[in-house]
Order: sequence, then C-alpha cells, then structure tokens
Amino acid sequence: MGYFITFEGIEGCGKTTQIRLLAEHLKASGRAVTLTREPGGCAIADKIRAILLDADNRAMLPHAELLLYAAARAQHVGEIVRPALEIGNVVLCDRFTDATIAYQSNGRGIERQTIDTLNNLACGGVRPDLTVLIDCDPVLGLERARRRIDTSSGPREERFELEALAFHQRVREGYLALAGGEPHRFLIVNGGDSIERIADTIARQVDSRMEEQQHAVR
Repeated sequence: MGYFITFEGIEGCGKTTQIRLLAEHLKASGRAVTLTREPGGCAIADKIRAILLDADNRAMLPHAELLLYAAARAQHVGEIVRPALEIGNVVLCDRFTDATIAYQSNGRGIERQTIDTLNNLACGGVRPDLTVLIDCDPVLGLERARRRIDTSSGPREERFELEALAFHQRVREGYLALAGGEPHRFLIVNGGDSIERIADTIARQVDSRMEEQQHAVR
C-alpha cells in the first residue's frame, strides 16, 4: 500500500506551490508519486470542478455544493487515488475531506454529521496518512489568491475568493480545530514563512514520517 498525503489551507495559503515542491523532492529521492487535486483530478471530476468554482454560480445552495463535492470525490477516489495507493505510490492531493468539513460545515454551517456521512460514502475507507495544513492569515491569503487569479490566463476560479472575510476566518478556525483533534495526522506549518523554509520543513517531516511507517510494517 502507498502513502497518502493531503494538503489543506485557506485560499492563497501557498499549498499548491508546496505540494508541487514536495512532489519534486519525493521524485528526486526515487519515489513514485501521483500528484492530484480536489475538486477534480480526473475528467469527470474536473467538469464538476468547473461548476463549483465558477463565480457565475454564486447562487448555488450550500447542500447542492456539498453534493457536488461528494460526487467529484467519489469519482476521483475510485479512478485515481485508490488505484495509485494500491500500486504503492505516494499520492499527494491538493485538498481532500478536511476541506469539505472546513468549508461546508464551518464556513457554510452544514451539520457535521451530514458531511461525515457523505465523505465516508465517497471515500470508501480511504483516509490520509498525513495532512499538511498551511496556516495563513485570511487577509494575506485572499490578497495572494486574488493576485494569482488576476494574473492567470486560465478560467477565473474565484467563487470562494469572493466570499466575505468572515467566511474565510471560519474556514481557518475549522482547519485548526481539525488539526487540534488529530495532532498525529496533521502537520501545521506557517504560511507566512518563505517558500523555501516551508518546503524544507515539509520535506523533512514527510521523510521522517514515511521512514517511521516503513519501519512499522517490517
């Protein structure tokens, strides 16, 4: 079985940059890596992603949003994540189930039990071995995210960036609460540090934890 690492954090925290740098580090050390993201990661889920992140869909109801995330995740796990883990790859995923709890429960106010039920159904027992939470002040994160969107030549995936600051503060609090409840699974890093320092911290911790897992299964 492989090793499943997820990256989480508010908009603009830098996780997409850091997950790419970790993928490069792991590949350089000879590991087989599958780099993916949510929502999306495969053709069907990418189509759902386009609906979820399109700012023209701001009228989307919270429960409709939640169900779309669950549908995209079910396809993604079945088509990409589980097969990669079964052949022994390190799977790096930009957002996973913790994002749904932080955004749809803490952010939107949907009952946690409903979200847990859907996450369990979509994942079929697949859970992260390690979750890297890049903690970031929402004001800084939103500034970075909007700057990225303005300079991007791709689709303007900004439905969440247009939410009020209070929404993003609730999401951050939700992430920190999740990390506090499962400290053995979460690695919290300071998103205000330099890209190089963050990458070095993550690489060292990931190497250490994967070595521990290898020794445990021997």
